[in-house]
Amino acid sequence: MGVALIAVNLRPALASVGPVLSEVRARLHLSSAAGSLLTTVPLVCFGLLAPLAPVLARRFGMERVLAVVLATIAAGLLLRVNFGPVGLFALTVPVACAIAIANVLVPALVKRDLPDRVGLMMGVYTMAMSGAAAVAAGVTAPLDHGLGWGWRVALAAWAVPALLALLVWLPRTPSRPPGPERVPEGGWGGLLRDPLAWQVTAFMGLQSLGFYATLTWLPSIYIERGYTAESAGLLLSVCAAVSAPVSLVVPTLAVRARDQRRLVAAAGVLPAAGFAGILLAPDSGAYLWALLLGVGQGALFALALTLVVLRSATSETAARLSAMSQAFGYLIAAGGPLLVGVVRDAAGGWGPAIALLLALLVPQVLTGLGAGRARHVGETG
Repeated sequence: MGVALIAVNLRPALASVGPVLSEVRARLHLSSAAGSLLTTVPLVCFGLLAPLAPVLARRFGMERVLAVVLATIAAGLLLRVNFGPVGLFALTVPVACAIAIANVLVPALVKRDLPDRVGLMMGVYTMAMSGAAAVAAGVTAPLDHGLGWGWRVALAAWAVPALLALLVWLPRTPSRPPGPERVPEGGWGGLLRDPLAWQVTAFMGLQSLGFYATLTWLPSIYIERGYTAESAGLLLSVCAAVSAPVSLVVPTLAVRARDQRRLVAAAGVLPAAGFAGILLAPDSGAYLWALLLGVGQGALFALALTLVVLRSATSETAARLSAMSQAFGYLIAAGGPLLVGVVRDAAGGWGPAIALLLALLVPQVLTGLGAGRARHVGETG
């Protein structure tokens, strides 16, 4: 229950932006590249703050840190829409930093508290994130246009789930820090010299790059083709919604498999078909392409998170590998939305940008095949 409550609040801050990004850009006079920073800045924060998460957990305890995470998300989402473009970007930073810390700690929490139910709990975790992203993608534009609340209220509304989760989480938060947590002090040590750790990290980064580029720009692609904001937001919602059940099932399949290479290969084909469809026949199969993207990206995301746990022999290693893979991985991913925005502006259309995302699936699958081998980081041979 606690894992799901936290997970619900780790994606709406980003997923809610895409459906109203065109309006935000128009009202605040932002270019495509500048608008993409609303997703790029959080991803940079995800990367930079990930190494700090194990240190905070050791010092204050996981439960207390996660309570502060929820409070920060709620406050940041409420405040960031009230101070113009500078405030919007500046107050997105603490929200992203809080999410970065939770991204690292939740897999370690699962490894520590529920080692016999890793597949199920990682499935619940990823499904809750995907489901929340789907709701945020589908509801934000109707809140803005349908109810006439405006984009500021529509974005700030996602502070409510964080406040509710905080109220439920607080009773399990100790008033004093516990004894030293079984979480390392953030040092990655030999992981930086481990090829398998780097394959896990690269796979995390490249699948996140594709996911966040889609999250940021899919509505804009279709709005420029004449779709309403609500219709384009619905496409993104479909993309996120179909990933939710996939995210529940894939970790269990991954845990049961001898290794995960076949799952990586099968999952990689689906977003390739989705991007190719958007490139070649964007209107005739719009919902099919969204469905293929959602299923494929949902499976790849679930695999990336689960591989962190499966390639780790202990919860301490899981925390270290989680921090490393997310620190470097999200810095890789941060370039995705910005690069797509820059390519779109330079080309004057979406074709080259979509082709780029299609091409990046090749190294994504290759690194996933390496990360899917049945080994633990630190092993030789």
